[in-house]
Amino acid sequence: MTEAVSEDEGAVPDVRRRDFLNIAAVTFAGVGAGAVVIPLVNQMNPSADVLAEASIDVDISAIESGQSIKTSWRKQPVFIRNLTAKEIAEANKVPMSELRDPETLADRTKPGKENWLVTLGVCTHLGCVPLGAAEGEDKGPYGGYFCPCHGSAYDTAARIRKGPAPLNLVVPPYEFGTDTKVTIG
Repeated sequence: MTEAVSEDEGAVPDVRRRDFLNIAAVTFAGVGAGAVVIPLVNQMNPSADVLAEASIDVDISAIESGQSIKTSWRKQPVFIRNLTAKEIAEANKVPMSELRDPETLADRTKPGKENWLVTLGVCTHLGCVPLGAAEGEDKGPYGGYFCPCHGSAYDTAARIRKGPAPLNLVVPPYEFGTDTKVTIG
C-alpha cells in the first residue's frame, strides 16, 4: 500500500506541472494575439484630422434676419439661415399633402429657435450644391434653394418641392451653445 501511495504522490506534481505549462502557453498565445489584433483595430479609428472636424462652432451673431451663410463641416457645405417671420409663416402654411418628404418647419428646427434653419448644402438627388445661401444667388421658385444641376427646388424650410430630388435637405445634428453660437456635429 505504501508503494501505491508513493506512485499517486508522484503523479500529482506532473499534473500540476502540466496544468502550469498549459496555462502559460495559453497566456502567451493570448498576449501574442492581443499584440497583433490591437494595432489592426487601432488603424481603423478615425484620423486626427477627421476627429478635429467631428464638430464645429459657428458664430451666428452677424447673420441678420433673411440672410444665410455657408460653412463647412466634415468636408460638406452647411447652410445656416436666419428665417424672417414671413418665411416662417409661408413654410407653416404649406399643407403636408403637397410635400414629397413631409416635415414641418418645427421638425427641422430647434424649439425656441424656429428662425434658425441648419441644413447640409448637398442636394439629395445627386449631391450637387444648391444655390440660395449667398447674397444674389437664385433661390428658385419657392424662395429657398435651387439646385442648378437638375432643377430641384427647395422652399424656405429646405424641403423639396419640385424636381428630381427625393428628400429634403438633411438637417445635421446641432445644438445652440449660446444665442450667438451653434455647434454642428
